[in-house]
Amino acid sequence: MEKASNLDSKMYVLDTNVLLHEPLAYLSFQEHDVVIPMTVLEELDHIKDRKHDVSRDARVAIRGLDEVLKDASPEQMLQGVALPSNKKAKSESRGRLIIVNDHLFADSISGLPGNENDHRIINCAVHLQKQHSDSKVVLVTKDINMRLKAKGAGLKFVEDYRTDQLIDDIALLTSGYKKIEGDFWQQVGECETEQQGRDTYHHVAKSTISDVFCNEYILDESEHFAARVTSYDDKQITLKDISVERLMSHTAWGVKPKNVYQGMALDALLDPSIELVILTGPAGCGKTLLALASALEMIIEKGIYDKVIVTRNTPEIAESIGFLPGTEEEKMAPWLAAITDTLEVLHKGDENPISSRNYIMEKANVQFKSVNFMRGRSIQNAVVILDESQNLTASQLKTIITRCGEGTKLICSGNLAQIDSNYLTPVTSGLTYIVERFKDFQGSATVNLNGVVRSRLASFAEENL
Repeated sequence: MEKASNLDSKMYVLDTNVLLHEPLAYLSFQEHDVVIPMTVLEELDHIKDRKHDVSRDARVAIRGLDEVLKDASPEQMLQGVALPSNKKAKSESRGRLIIVNDHLFADSISGLPGNENDHRIINCAVHLQKQHSDSKVVLVTKDINMRLKAKGAGLKFVEDYRTDQLIDDIALLTSGYKKIEGDFWQQVGECETEQQGRDTYHHVAKSTISDVFCNEYILDESEHFAARVTSYDDKQITLKDISVERLMSHTAWGVKPKNVYQGMALDALLDPSIELVILTGPAGCGKTLLALASALEMIIEKGIYDKVIVTRNTPEIAESIGFLPGTEEEKMAPWLAAITDTLEVLHKGDENPISSRNYIMEKANVQFKSVNFMRGRSIQNAVVILDESQNLTASQLKTIITRCGEGTKLICSGNLAQIDSNYLTPVTSGLTYIVERFKDFQGSATVNLNGVVRSRLASFAEENL
């Protein structure tokens, strides 16, 4: 390989898990060179034929690499093939894609097991760092432990793959509402108000509230004022006047909000014009209960939708659901016990809660589906509840969201403090990604359910453990 002459040039060595996380990740490094060690190709080859969800991503990555390298000679592959331009990239200049046979490199790291693939990839990066002293060699991996080992082995630059990371700190993630200090109306200058049917809309100056987005809720310290942003431009913001009293009077399948956060959530959940509702918050804040109660209310009482499809993802489901007997729904039942538990809670006052639960599941056409089998579907006139969505990547969530056809409402709920996925963190979770990506979409709303209402015990545990 030719040595880079530009001191500002970078050479990124990609680990296998980066390509499994985003199969076309090598297109995201703009004018810099991207190195794929032969060990990574071997790992992709071993993964592509497994009956796992991740095998699909491995095949996409392999096909993408083949598309870039199909006309290259062996010599050109070693020297580097110009990467195609990425439409998301701002820079016009392009780097090279280089395949490196890392098996030919002498083992320059002592103390790590020689047959480990991670060790070979780290050794490759260390070797390139010595060979290209005038270029910045960076190992990119989603594996935290591998980043630690690489630094310990003498590699100067090790990074996580952060191209799909929209915020630097989870504290910066929008909550879906703003609290204005003092009395809101004391801070408003000129205001134009109009009545549209039963709803009241206020047009206030853009300077009144900073950094708003569509369907964001506005509260003040008076504990009476509440509004939702319906639209805005450079000059003014249009607010739909709701009031805290109206928020707290929402009812769904007998469930009433216990705090203003649940009131905002129910307001968004029961509004058919909002096609995507994202509920975040700690365990016990009522995400699943509110989502299911709203779905039953809109299907059975109001007749807006035809059915409920409940799905979720865990690492175990992503691997297989075949070890349990029965149909797909029977196999999914243990994973979706939270839903059946919630249905029993909603009917605990009935003479026979189990019979009521089964009757409602049949009448509301509640279906339990695996995320694996959502791909390729087109779902019409349904409420889709995606539970535990913090364990999904951005690409997995895109797959599910694009399944939603006309008249479908998607409810994504998740707790970013309970991520089970090996390579996701709160800032790289797909749930965080869609909260940021959809905050300016008029058909979506986000509500962070602040506060545990499950029990006194759960509330203490959330705060102190």
